[in-house]
Amino acid sequence: MSEQIIFSGNNLTEADIYKELLPQIHLLVTPGEPVITSLANISAALKQSFPKISWAGFYILKENTLWLGPFQGKIACSSIAIGRGVCGTSAKNRKTEIVPDIENFPGHIACDDGSRSEIVVPVFRGSKLYGVLDLDSYFYHAFNEIDQKYLEELCDFINKEVLTRTSGSIN
Repeated sequence: MSEQIIFSGNNLTEADIYKELLPQIHLLVTPGEPVITSLANISAALKQSFPKISWAGFYILKENTLWLGPFQGKIACSSIAIGRGVCGTSAKNRKTEIVPDIENFPGHIACDDGSRSEIVVPVFRGSKLYGVLDLDSYFYHAFNEIDQKYLEELCDFINKEVLTRTSGSIN
């Protein structure tokens, strides 16, 4: 596959975009390539496909700290403690966190002071936490259950295919 994401039309719903995007992401992952390469392309594909996304990337767990991994967007926080901010909370609770207004999230970490909403989805390797997928937006209420459904599906693919079919690791 070429390194291009293609959609069938201009007036697609967000669910339609995810339905067309996820199979293309599957094709971006090449067996034997480093994990970091796959995660970088996944970040780019998400940011490129949704105008509402201001930042898309991964934080990878190492020694009880989330470390910045591949991303697309402004410079970000290098490390986040488990339990701190939206990413740390998602990692601690091992569940997706949707934050419609980050100003109302106690302990939110403002890596980009323009961010207004966020979704964070845990990424597992088998049953063990590997890290989190973090998406930010400059719009309030940008993320919802549709995003959660498809991003959790994407993270399941990362667990079953990316982290097992690729080589190397960033941690």
